[in-house]
Amino acid sequence: MAGPIRGHWTTRAALTGLAGLALAGLALWGCRSSWEDGRAGGSHTGTGTAHVPRAFTVLASGDVLIHDTVAAQAAAHARHAGRPGYDFRPLLRDARPVIQGADLAICHLEVPLAAPGGPYRYYPLFSAPPQVADALKDAGYDTCSTASNHALDQGAAGVRRTLDRLDQVGLRHTGSARSAAEAARVNLLQVRGVPVAHLSYAYGFNGIPLPAGMPWLANQIDAGRILAEAWRARSAGAQVVIVSLHWGSEYQHEPTPEQRALARQLLGDPAVDLIVGHHAHVVQPFERIGDKWVAYGLGNQLAEQFSLRNPATQETVYARFRFTEPEPGRWRVTRAEYLPMVIHRPPLRIVDPRRALRDPDVPAGDRVRYENALRAIQRNVLRLGADRAGLRLG
Repeated sequence: MAGPIRGHWTTRAALTGLAGLALAGLALWGCRSSWEDGRAGGSHTGTGTAHVPRAFTVLASGDVLIHDTVAAQAAAHARHAGRPGYDFRPLLRDARPVIQGADLAICHLEVPLAAPGGPYRYYPLFSAPPQVADALKDAGYDTCSTASNHALDQGAAGVRRTLDRLDQVGLRHTGSARSAAEAARVNLLQVRGVPVAHLSYAYGFNGIPLPAGMPWLANQIDAGRILAEAWRARSAGAQVVIVSLHWGSEYQHEPTPEQRALARQLLGDPAVDLIVGHHAHVVQPFERIGDKWVAYGLGNQLAEQFSLRNPATQETVYARFRFTEPEPGRWRVTRAEYLPMVIHRPPLRIVDPRRALRDPDVPAGDRVRYENALRAIQRNVLRLGADRAGLRLG
C-alpha cells in the first residue's frame, strides 16, 4: 500500500445491517476483518486498565458513470475472455490494491442499472449493464452511495433493479430505496468492530420529480433532514457517520459557496464526522473544518468524457482517512490522504500514474500525460490549503 500508512491489510467487508429505526431488530451480516499492523488495532481492555486506541481506514472514490464507450470496453473484455455480456473488472484492476487495502471502501454509483440483457441506455438517461455492480464488488468496495442527479433516470423500476443487483452481489447501498421501510433503515456497517453509518443525498434529479406517493425513492439534500438522519444513525449505534453528497457545479474545480456553507453546517454538528462529494466530474479540493474533513469532489472514477476535450475529467482522486479512537466511543481523523489516479485509454481503464511512471518502458506521451495529471490533481486538491491542515499524498 502506497504512502506512510504502513502494514498489510487483509480485509473482507465486516458489515452489519440495521433494519428499522433505533428500536427495530438487528440483523447481522457475517463478516471478518483483520489488520496486521503492530502499531494500531486493539480494543478496550478490561476494567481498570488503560484504553488502547482502535483505528480503521476509510477510502472513497469518484463517480461511476457508465457511458456507452465504457460499456463497449467492458463488452470487448468479455468477448476476449469468450464470455457473453460485459466484464468491467479489468477497468478497475489497477485500483484494486488500494481499494482492497481499506477497512471500509465507498463507491458512488451515479447511474441506475438495467436488467440483464438490457435494454441499455446511456447519456442523458442512463440504464447501465448490471455487471458493473459485480466489478465494484470484485474491486473491493463495501458500500455505494446511489443518490445522484441520475438516480431517477429510469424511475422506480430503475431504482429497484439497481438495488436488487447490489444486494445480489453483496454490496451495501444508501441514498435510494425500494420502499418507505427500506428508506427508514440506517445503513450501518461494522468496520473492524466499529459501527459506522454511511448516508447519501443529491441536490436533485435533473428535473425528474419523485413519483407521487414515493418521497422515499431517492434522497435530496436538505441540511435539517441530513442532520436528523445522522442523529438517528447515532441512536442506532453508529460511532462514526459519513455523508456522501452529490452537489456543486459540473466541471468546476472550485466548490460553490453553497457547498462550503453546507459543509460547515454539517461538520459543525457532532452527528457528522466526514463528507465526501461527487458530481463535478473534476477534482475539487479537500478542506479541514475544525478537526473534521470534507472532500468536495473526487472526479470521475469510471467514466468516458474524452469528447469534452477536458483532461480534468480524466483525472480522479481517492480520499483516504484514518479514524482513531482517542477515548472510548469517540473518533477523529488522525490522518488524511489523497491518492491520484487517471482514466486512461486505449484500452479504457483506471491507472495509478505514480506506479506507471516507475515503468521505464512507459510511452513518452503517456509519461507526459501522467506527470501533468499528477501536478493538476495536486493543485486542485490543495486549492484551499489542505496541505497546511495536514493532508498528505498517500
